[in-house]
Amino acid sequence: MYTSETPDEKVFAIKPMNCPGHIQVFNQGLKSYRDLPLRITEFGKVHRYEPSGALHGLLRVRAFTQDDAHIFCSEDQITSECLNVTNLILEIYKDLGFENVILKYADRPEVRVGEDEIWDKAEASLLKAVKASKLEYSINKGEGAFYGPKIEFVLRDAIGRDWQCGTVQVDLNLPGRLDASYVDKDGTKKVPVMLHRALFGSLERFIGILIENYAGKFPFWISPLQTVVIPISEDFEEYAKKVSNKIREAGITSMVDLKNHNLNYKIRDHSLAKIPLLIICGKKEVDSNSVTIRRLDSNKQENMELNSFLKKFSALNKAPSNI
Repeated sequence: MYTSETPDEKVFAIKPMNCPGHIQVFNQGLKSYRDLPLRITEFGKVHRYEPSGALHGLLRVRAFTQDDAHIFCSEDQITSECLNVTNLILEIYKDLGFENVILKYADRPEVRVGEDEIWDKAEASLLKAVKASKLEYSINKGEGAFYGPKIEFVLRDAIGRDWQCGTVQVDLNLPGRLDASYVDKDGTKKVPVMLHRALFGSLERFIGILIENYAGKFPFWISPLQTVVIPISEDFEEYAKKVSNKIREAGITSMVDLKNHNLNYKIRDHSLAKIPLLIICGKKEVDSNSVTIRRLDSNKQENMELNSFLKKFSALNKAPSNI
């Protein structure tokens, strides 16, 4: 699916890319007000022909994956649903290490679809949700989508650049244009409100921001490779393999370094690769069924019984809000 930032008639017909599909799902069977809010999500591929000079690693690409979702709700559910999404986004960002999230409220652009009366209602509902969050926000005049106002969640990377990531958008236009309806309490047919939401926006961009924010030194629970097991000689390779297998069984990523290099070389090599934990195995560890742990950016070593190690780091291998 092709999208563009320019709000012309071609874009009106196909953007957001999966709205028609989600409305088709909504319209399967007669919907009641009791079914609302109805939340539908998918990971969709988006293609955008960016000029070659604008491409920038993972941060600006021509094809990206969007964690797109649509929430169908009644007008009196707009504020609570927007607050739920806002709190979810902020919790996720906090877990990933982003404490200073910038909120921007964007209202109607000059080129848009829908009547001003509908825009007035959508903007008032979304602004109410923004204010109810009790967070600081700024207003981006005229920067809303052509189909509705939005909240932008902006992250600042390690060198001070701002990147828009998550969004929540109120849409009172497209559901009616695409014939979505539900039966209200009084038995009449009503057009639902559709909220567009993305927690990360572009997954590729978010990964790029995450890499730069940590300079590759990820927290243990999201590091792609969490442990490397290093036997100090060939005599202890079997024990090292056993330890690595136990670590993987506990849900922690691990590999064994069996390369023909000395111990100091291996430690330096994996430290430069920013591996959170190096696990050293020698005679002492084999005899006591233990491991010696060397943490990233630390010269200190800690010996720990293998099962105790697995229990401790399995508990740490989750988002901070779930520990």
